[in-house]
Amino acid sequence: MKLPAARISTFLKQPDADIRAVLIYGPDNGLVRERADALGLAICSDLKDAFRVTDLTAAALVADPARLNDEASALSLIGGRRLIRVRDATDNISSLFAGFLGSPPPGDGFVVIEAGDLPGKSSLRKAFEGSPRGAAVACYGDAGRDLADLIREILGKHGISISSDAQSYLLAHLGNDRMVSRGEIEKLALYAGDRGRVELDDATACVGDSASLSVDDIVYAAADGKGVALERALIRALQEGEAPISILRAVMRHFQKLHLVGSRRMAGASVEEALRALRPPLFFKVADRFKAQLDVWPPHRVVSALELLMQAEINGKRSILPQETICRDALLRVARAAAVRRN
Repeated sequence: MKLPAARISTFLKQPDADIRAVLIYGPDNGLVRERADALGLAICSDLKDAFRVTDLTAAALVADPARLNDEASALSLIGGRRLIRVRDATDNISSLFAGFLGSPPPGDGFVVIEAGDLPGKSSLRKAFEGSPRGAAVACYGDAGRDLADLIREILGKHGISISSDAQSYLLAHLGNDRMVSRGEIEKLALYAGDRGRVELDDATACVGDSASLSVDDIVYAAADGKGVALERALIRALQEGEAPISILRAVMRHFQKLHLVGSRRMAGASVEEALRALRPPLFFKVADRFKAQLDVWPPHRVVSALELLMQAEINGKRSILPQETICRDALLRVARAAAVRRN
């Protein structure tokens, strides 16, 4: 089954009794690992327990397909349910898991599979989404609400409060990888100290060099029409491991903000009134650039840009062309459109 987002948190703590294997996949590698660990802990309280936990790679299963059933049906010498973790999964093991889910071996061994970004046509995804004994959990880059919850969770453990400006900064700059974001917030908590308070200067001092700044540079360079700056930022972000689809989605989120504010202006609101509708609020250091972009990108032009970007995401998942090529082409077309409008 395809697990809806609203059920993920509960499922990770207590998976359904009839589920034997779970596929956790997506471009956010940190979130994939975090959710796989959380689900594993629901099965075995010690993920390093050599008697109950087995770690495998997809390559190992390709070399020895029978091992999956052997591990899933084996009994622990000290009791308790066994956990089998499979990493680096791709479609080359989809037929193996289709057979496993169609006719699971005896025993109650539970399998957790970690994979990267898988397109909708992925045979591995289809095997899990179409089976009552399997579940597929998607892990995409943190949205504003997800990041806000993560900030609240980590700082709350230390009794640390945070100003609204500091939180807005973090929401704008933490990026799309859960593991990186968690590390940055924990570093900030250490900096603030137990029962301390995080102000904007603290946030910029600790998180100012986050890799997500590269994506922020891409977003604003594309909307500003600055092709050279866009290419430079795009190369840096890709070298830092940002996924092309994640970059496209970040740019789309920015254009959705431009559309919201622009539409409110057309309805009679002032720029400042329209900006107050944004959640999370716009970080003050980019406010002037955003306001200037409103003149370059009226709502009807934003719609055209969003259609181009959404088509690029679709093409990136379906085309044989590299996703980087499709992403770069779409963003440069957006930047050229902005440059023409400015000139």
